[in-house]
Amino acid sequence: MASLISFWLFFALSLLQPQQRQFLATKPWQDWLLDGVSLGIQGAIIPLLQLLLVINFYSLIIPHWQHSFNLFAGGQFLLVFVAIDYVYYWSHRALHSKLLFPIHQVHHTVSQMDMVSCARNTFWSSLFLPYVWLNSLIIYLLHDARGYILAISCTYLLDLWRHSSLIINKNCWLHDCLNSWLILPQDHGLHHHQIGKGNFGANLKLWDKIHGTYLKNTLPNQLSISSGMGIKLELTLWQKLFWPLT
Repeated sequence: MASLISFWLFFALSLLQPQQRQFLATKPWQDWLLDGVSLGIQGAIIPLLQLLLVINFYSLIIPHWQHSFNLFAGGQFLLVFVAIDYVYYWSHRALHSKLLFPIHQVHHTVSQMDMVSCARNTFWSSLFLPYVWLNSLIIYLLHDARGYILAISCTYLLDLWRHSSLIINKNCWLHDCLNSWLILPQDHGLHHHQIGKGNFGANLKLWDKIHGTYLKNTLPNQLSISSGMGIKLELTLWQKLFWPLT
């Protein structure tokens, strides 16, 4: 429920920006349909898949490990925000390799940072990210996973934000507090603008800085980042959702 409320709150805030309102008003209906279906898949079908299939799969292969590990709530939060984020960095970077990028390319058809498009992707491409399998495994193993689930929710909200047009002004004190360590919307905007070159992390800039893939934002505003963003694919809606390989 909190995630749903946050989504609509972020969306309402983005509508306060005239440029964002204009972009959404001129967005093709095919993109609205693609984004709506993708949001439904990520918000409902993927969690249902985790609940009905993945968790049951673990109960078949490691039945005695269910709820067998204790970890304090702060440790669970760090596990998601740091360790899983590092796994995500490498899986996301792998999806930008020549071999795997066709699986991920639909996400990069986004032509402007727009939180409605944050889930745009091929349905089964989510299986190549750690969230479906690894998060399900850890929730299965933990005796009390509330701290872990809270951290997953925070990561989801950050994902919405970094795909949005709600950038923090560089002269703001909050920008000074967050910019050195957290992936901001303008950082992820550069990832979409310079596809495959860097800023692969989800939460932390640390991994990109360590592995030399950090792209520093030198552009004056989000409009500059959005200029020329998005690849063009000659695919039908069905192909984008289920079979983007050409």
